Amino acid sequence: MTVGERAEEEIMLNESRQAHWEGVYTHKSESEVSWFQENPALSIEMIKQVGATAASAIVDIGGGASRLVDNLIDRDFEDVTVLDLSDAALEAAKARLGIGAAQVQWIVADATVWEPIKAYDIWHDRAAFHFLTEDRDRAAYVARLERALKVGGYAIIATFALDGPERCSGLSVVRYDPASLGETLGQSFQLVDARRHAHATPWGTEQSFQFSVFRHCS
Repeated sequence: MTVGERAEEEIMLNESRQAHWEGVYTHKSESEVSWFQENPALSIEMIKQVGATAASAIVDIGGGASRLVDNLIDRDFEDVTVLDLSDAALEAAKARLGIGAAQVQWIVADATVWEPIKAYDIWHDRAAFHFLTEDRDRAAYVARLERALKVGGYAIIATFALDGPERCSGLSVVRYDPASLGETLGQSFQLVDARRHAHATPWGTEQSFQFSVFRHCS
């Protein structure tokens, strides 16, 4: 495969991912998806735990229509960015926030091809990374993580645990424990905390997640 053919294939894959998530958020409300959380308490706890202040630059990768952004704004965080493949998801979050949406930087992009223009203190990702089933996509994600996260900053990444679902939203996922996630991220990231989490879906079933916190050390 030539370089041009490889680039064309990557564009098609990215467009396919975007079309999938646009379809999800166009046809379902935020509370009709399995990952919906009324209160993202563990994410907030971990953000506070790593020493975030109101001035900390935070990016929520795959934030979609998540209510994390609402909680951050309510806690007077001043530099919040939400990135997602789906414009429909971000529009739902903006509508919910109302005038508060103007306090947030909204980015419609695929995290594997996004070119960050600033550095962040905290990178938060709840349930985006585990959808990357190809080595090249994971490598592209990690490359963006290394560029976008300040040295000394923290990545909070939540994925399905080893005993979690094998599929979500009709797509295959990769399940992790903290050790395997750390191995995937590479030597630039040091594991500093990990938690198990039982997520209750809107229809009452439980999904096993693991939340890991990594410090960007080089």
